[in-house]
Amino acid sequence: MSKRIAIIGGGYIGAPLAQALERSADVTLIEPRSHFVHAPAMIRAVVDPTLLDRALIPYDGLLEKGRRICTRATGIDANGVTLEDGQRVEADWIIVATGSSNAMPFKPEGADIAGLRADNQRIHAQLKAAKTIGIVGAGAVGTELAGEIASAMPDKQVTLISSDAALFPAVPGKLGRSLADKLRKMGVTLILGTRAEALASQAEPHAGSLTLGGVEHSFDLIFPAIGSRASSQLLESLPGVQKSTAQRIRTDPWMRPSSLPNVLAAGDVSDAGDAMTIVAASRQLPWLERTLKALVQGKALERMKPYKPWGAKAPILVPLGPERGNSFLVAFTAGDWVTRKMKGEDLFLTKYGKLMGRKD
Repeated sequence: MSKRIAIIGGGYIGAPLAQALERSADVTLIEPRSHFVHAPAMIRAVVDPTLLDRALIPYDGLLEKGRRICTRATGIDANGVTLEDGQRVEADWIIVATGSSNAMPFKPEGADIAGLRADNQRIHAQLKAAKTIGIVGAGAVGTELAGEIASAMPDKQVTLISSDAALFPAVPGKLGRSLADKLRKMGVTLILGTRAEALASQAEPHAGSLTLGGVEHSFDLIFPAIGSRASSQLLESLPGVQKSTAQRIRTDPWMRPSSLPNVLAAGDVSDAGDAMTIVAASRQLPWLERTLKALVQGKALERMKPYKPWGAKAPILVPLGPERGNSFLVAFTAGDWVTRKMKGEDLFLTKYGKLMGRKD
């Protein structure tokens, strides 16, 4: 009898993993959204809504042999997954890859793709009308957004605000310095080492004012970009679960989040030693595929090599619009040309379109 694998979440871990395993096991992908939401392109889509149709990719062409259930999982136990309508998906192995949430319009609220489209159109209109824009948070989302706006709408007065004294201070090399220099040359004002106070909303863009170092600054539009929060509710009730930062769940060396031996967690929801970036998938996916195929063949998990995270040397690609940007590639910092060719021009849209079997 074929082993049954249930994968909860169809993001950067769940979707390709389901596809990779569907000929080795009885695979069920549980994902409430009708479309894959390609996050890097959603940043650019704020300034260029014509990109939205490519950034939202239907799941219809993802699987040939496995099945996808378009609903929400509400419970996990040693024998399988309970769905929101009370039905069960029995499974020998369960992988939880429920991702994270972010401020709109970069990810939808729940499964509401139509609402995400409407949010994109509304916020793009607000952006076009705004003269002064504040971006609170200078991680990947905030920095890329500042670059996208400055590149596509150079008449806007963009201010990027961070409580850190430098951009990407945890990344080795000159990445942060180079990005800061380029942003300033693009006309972006950087306010670093200052915590934004009186932020009216952490969930959606809005007009208003911020207190920065005791001084009030008014903006026509403020984008909160202060970090993702793991969507970990499904794991919280499992035995032995421990949370870390940003609602993430700690995992053991074999990516198990609890004392249930057949449940694994991956991606943003899992604190396995990687940052909450898509780059983590490039390391976690090969390990998960190799490990699960071995488990299907009857091998014991503890006899396999444990997962080894990227750690501090994880690559990071930070485009500032389609032409500029910098990247840290394990041993060195690369500039505009490499960043443009690796990410800035296409934002991996072609790659994920092919993965999903997109025909248009």
